[in-house]
Amino acid sequence: MSAIDLRYGNSTIVFEYDEGSFGLIDSVELPNTLSDAEIGARLDEPIGSPGIDEIINPGQSVLIVVPDATRDVGCGQVVNLIVRRLIAGGVNAFDIRLIFATGIHRKVTEAEKAAIVTPFIAQRIKMLDHDARDLMQFAVLGQTASGIPVELNRALIEHDHVILVGGVSFHYFAGFTGGRKLICPGLASTRTIAGTHKLAFDPDRLVRRDGVGLARLDGNPVHEAFVEAASAALPSFAVTTVVNEQGDIVDLYCGDWIRSHRAACDNFAKHHSVSIDDKRDLVIVSCGGYPHDVNLIQAHKALDAASQACRSGGMIILLAECRDGLGHADMPRWFEAGDSHDMAVKLSEKYQVNGQTAWSIVKKCEEFEVILVSSLAPELVKTLRMVPAATLQEAIEKTARWSNGYILSNGARTFIEVA
Repeated sequence: MSAIDLRYGNSTIVFEYDEGSFGLIDSVELPNTLSDAEIGARLDEPIGSPGIDEIINPGQSVLIVVPDATRDVGCGQVVNLIVRRLIAGGVNAFDIRLIFATGIHRKVTEAEKAAIVTPFIAQRIKMLDHDARDLMQFAVLGQTASGIPVELNRALIEHDHVILVGGVSFHYFAGFTGGRKLICPGLASTRTIAGTHKLAFDPDRLVRRDGVGLARLDGNPVHEAFVEAASAALPSFAVTTVVNEQGDIVDLYCGDWIRSHRAACDNFAKHHSVSIDDKRDLVIVSCGGYPHDVNLIQAHKALDAASQACRSGGMIILLAECRDGLGHADMPRWFEAGDSHDMAVKLSEKYQVNGQTAWSIVKKCEEFEVILVSSLAPELVKTLRMVPAATLQEAIEKTARWSNGYILSNGARTFIEVA
């Protein structure tokens, strides 16, 4: 027997397994974390852009955009180094501001802000909150070629320079996180967010639109709309990190906000894509722990990855704490629909971002039996079309009919291809 630690929230679940029955699906993690000096050296070698010191002049104002608590990208280390560099270059501390790219997620708590950017920065740099529903926060900056209004947080145009600091991982319809997503949807209005996200769904065929998918950028209409909208903010510089499972930075790309992000995506895909010979009847998947399993919306990314390794009609055991519940107040009502087809019809009539996530979840629950190990109430889990289990052991006891399976230790960070 072998054993593996599967991350769950801020803890781990030890799973003992027979190597003859289970195969491990693991991506390759870069071995070394970057020191402050190494990150500084990367900042001195930007991709397709002058360095920060050449772009930003003394006395100018700077807005630094960072992710919210649903992303763990090591940005605190980067922000500290950038702020020190800006001040050393003549930028006044009171002319530097931070804004959290929450999109339609909940507001970042004060404790989370300190954890994201470090207490040192939180105490010294003014921090701004984004509210996608507050119309007073937005500037109307035109529209995309397809007619989507571009409404972005006006702080983006009220500062001389915008610096993006984020990380890269897979995204089930935008291809990858980070980069342009820090602005759209991160700092966009609900109208702009809905318009760009709607491109992931084909209302005529009631399916996901062609070109949309995990690890896809070229020809992806959602990615292209994000870039188009974010271009209105004219970012001056961008930093995209790659972190390990502990959230430590192992690689970093910076410079031009499009080119450097693309380089980060290519590298991340290279190290986190796994090829398997065939699909199996059972997949046990961990989201990778907090914050990847902070709520059901985030946990769905791991479920999506597991579905690529499971045979149709098979079983998926999803380990997702979901300490923040489903992730949005309007999620439960979407599960009142009869089936995924009914959901798709409702989406085609009145699209909502979280409705698409709910539809995607139900589609998987119709193809696979999904057992959810979480902190959610069992009755709520049943309304999601999943089978509730209090522990992994309880879930395993429901798998007697399956003889082989996979263990996916970090579903949120793995792209699976069948050879």
